[in-house]
Amino acid sequence: MSWKEYYQKHRMSAAEAIQLVRSGNVVSIGHAVGEPTALVDALVANADQLHDVELLHMVLMGKGEYLTERMQGHFRHNSLFVGGAARGAVEQGRADFTPCYFHLVPELLRTSLQPDVAMIMVSPPDEEGNCSLGVSVDYTLAGALAAKTVIAQVNRHMPRCHGDCFLHVTDLTAIVEHDQPLIELQPAQIGPIEREIGRHCASLIRDGDCLQLGIGALPDAVLMSLGDKNDLGLHAEMFSDGAVDLIRNGNINGRHKNLHTGKHVATFLMGTKRLYDFVNDNPSVYMAPVDYVNNPLVIGRNDNMVSINSCVQIDLTGQVCSESVGLRQISAVGGQVDFIRGAALSKGGRSIIAVGSTAAHGRISKIVPVLDEGAAVTTNRMDVEYIVTEYGVADLKGKTLRERAQALIHIAHPDFRPQLMEAYEQRFHQKWAG
Repeated sequence: MSWKEYYQKHRMSAAEAIQLVRSGNVVSIGHAVGEPTALVDALVANADQLHDVELLHMVLMGKGEYLTERMQGHFRHNSLFVGGAARGAVEQGRADFTPCYFHLVPELLRTSLQPDVAMIMVSPPDEEGNCSLGVSVDYTLAGALAAKTVIAQVNRHMPRCHGDCFLHVTDLTAIVEHDQPLIELQPAQIGPIEREIGRHCASLIRDGDCLQLGIGALPDAVLMSLGDKNDLGLHAEMFSDGAVDLIRNGNINGRHKNLHTGKHVATFLMGTKRLYDFVNDNPSVYMAPVDYVNNPLVIGRNDNMVSINSCVQIDLTGQVCSESVGLRQISAVGGQVDFIRGAALSKGGRSIIAVGSTAAHGRISKIVPVLDEGAAVTTNRMDVEYIVTEYGVADLKGKTLRERAQALIHIAHPDFRPQLMEAYEQRFHQKWAG
């Protein structure tokens, strides 16, 4: 049977395909804007016929209707990254959270979390019958390869990306043709604080460096400050619209990368249609699974690797919390530690935690004497290097606890420095000398 015959034989509606999901199944759902929303909608519509179905997912960008109270007993979400839509359900006990480094999620899917069903979104097949996973390779590919049943939404709006990101038509159990624009994430608003943080971060970046940045106002502010840099590389778990201008202007070209020279490497993408159009059939963009892209040993093969991440809190010893507010889980480790450790393995590598000095409209300091009770230590103090706020740069590498505290107080918001100085004096039994 040719792949075209296989394709036609396995075409069906979303309602028909969802009948392959059974009560008690574990279902892996494609990640972020790669979520196959037509399939998820059909699954929710069939909820009354299903019981105790576990849904594995990281960043949730769709409706998240399976998280509502009326879905209890039908679906239970096991979150590998607690995004905004899942926070309430996790906090109220209707959903679970499984901590895991991002690069190890595929291994979990091959072993302890092995799914019965994978629901994914792919591009239409090429002439050889290969479908691209496009904007979501990460754990989505591993979930599809581990599952007994693969239900694919074939969407002509899914970019056809290059790299290690393909499934053959014959790997798909059910094929649902449903075209819809991908979910878009608009660029964040960048204010004066973000601009200042971006400027300080840019001061640590040199021509020829290889970068990892996330998504949001701070990464975009850093990118806006790199217009005078040359021959930068990109090896990141993801990138968004902020990188497109620098690539088009030649600031990011990957010329000096040791690994995948000239390629912009990522494992998933989030942004606007402008980004999706840019990566579509673009041979300079290399998409690959997260157990490759985020593997610290792979990251470290890039010389001058610079990782830039953010956090919720940092204490005076350098412990970084990036995923919880006290006991309340609001996100997860993601790729932060993967890239911090990868940068540490890189010749000339550097890692940066960039954060505004305050939260809650200036009422709360992000630099604190000790982390809140119950707060998770995401990046331990042995791994941390540069901390950047709008007030400057603190280099903690090789510093004593006392020296770390001094450096962090200097970049804290002035309104909170007196109480941090008092905490310093109590902890280290000496007067603050500035």
